[in-house]
Amino acid sequence: MAPIVCKTALDAVSLIKDNDILWTHSMGATPIVLLNALAQHALTCDNLTLLQLHTEGAEALSVSALKGHLRHRCFFTGVPTRALLQQGDADYVPIFLSEVPKLFRSGEQKIDTALIQVSPPDKHGMCSLGISVEATLAACQVADNIIAHINPQMPRTHGDGIIPYQNLTAVYHQRSALPQHAIAQSDPITDAIGRHVASLVRDGDCLQMGIGLIPNAVLACLTKHKNLGVHTELLSDGILKLVELGVINNSQKKVYPGKIVTGFALGTQQLYDFVDDNPMVLFMDIEHVNDTAVIRKNPNVMAINSALQVDISGQVCADSIGTKIYSGVGGQMDFIRGAGLSEGGRSVIALPSTAAGGTISRIVSVLSPGAGVVTTRANVHYIVTEYGIVNLRGRSLRERARDLIAIAHPDHREQLSQQTQALWGLAIG
Repeated sequence: MAPIVCKTALDAVSLIKDNDILWTHSMGATPIVLLNALAQHALTCDNLTLLQLHTEGAEALSVSALKGHLRHRCFFTGVPTRALLQQGDADYVPIFLSEVPKLFRSGEQKIDTALIQVSPPDKHGMCSLGISVEATLAACQVADNIIAHINPQMPRTHGDGIIPYQNLTAVYHQRSALPQHAIAQSDPITDAIGRHVASLVRDGDCLQMGIGLIPNAVLACLTKHKNLGVHTELLSDGILKLVELGVINNSQKKVYPGKIVTGFALGTQQLYDFVDDNPMVLFMDIEHVNDTAVIRKNPNVMAINSALQVDISGQVCADSIGTKIYSGVGGQMDFIRGAGLSEGGRSVIALPSTAAGGTISRIVSVLSPGAGVVTTRANVHYIVTEYGIVNLRGRSLRERARDLIAIAHPDHREQLSQQTQALWGLAIG
């Protein structure tokens, strides 16, 4: 049956009714046009639940007037929902990113309606989820209804993100720009971290990394490398130059050789143009991309991730500042465990040594009360700050404390040593 073609976005979301559980397409594919309309329609509804990962530009759904009408349920958080979570007006679900699709497909998490943004149908009647497949493919497979913003600006991508036009319940057509992330300017701290991490990358490695200053600083240092591959949950602009130079050619991969594999892309229009109809890039279901059993099949996996805090035993907090949720569990452990099982694989947690203008050490004697352990001390491998690299694999608690304090900011090292002695009974000499 053909979908209902709506004249306005508000008409499209008017199918949503009281108590519905909704899923929204996320990242750079966030259907902002539909979500802005939902912000208006939700005022006429009660007890809506909006499931989501990181959304871009969805601030209209975070206003206080929606309290009681719509509540966010976040598997990851960003700017639009962070304040709501921290004040108790939204819900956070700690879960590995690889398991979110399983939650949907198993029926553990019901979805009434999926709100998505797709390319126009091709000659075969197929739309593309474009730059973000993540858990949205699974949501569409189980949702009773799919409401789609059909946007000619959405790239058509290769891989799993194909949705038959006839499977859509209602559609609204509008050309609109996709959310973009400009390439941030580097600074001396991130440049130093980038150089340290890059020194651990070997020719032929298969890379996983995220977005932001540190990943870009690492990638900028890899122009002389050879035969790198990419299997990552998130694709950003940093890879473009390395593809152009032939540094990234994916020739050493055993899983999808010759292909870049990702779950979603977020960056500039140049990145979106690169992935459009590019058979070199596969956008795949995040249950598959982040599956440890898949990741480990590639040799020499190099997983590069970040953190908010690391304690001197090697516990990594990446989703909260104390009890205040800041981001999410995401795929960090999926890739750290996958890299650890990969032949020749390695993982890195890279972070600046301080926060708040140097007043707070991000290497700490103990994590802040309530902080979530995303990567356990049994899984951690390399830790990198601007002051150097430490390898914690196979190290004792005393050795870990000594080495981590050595790459903390010099202004905090003496206090860390004293706290380590007092709290852990470990003398750092």
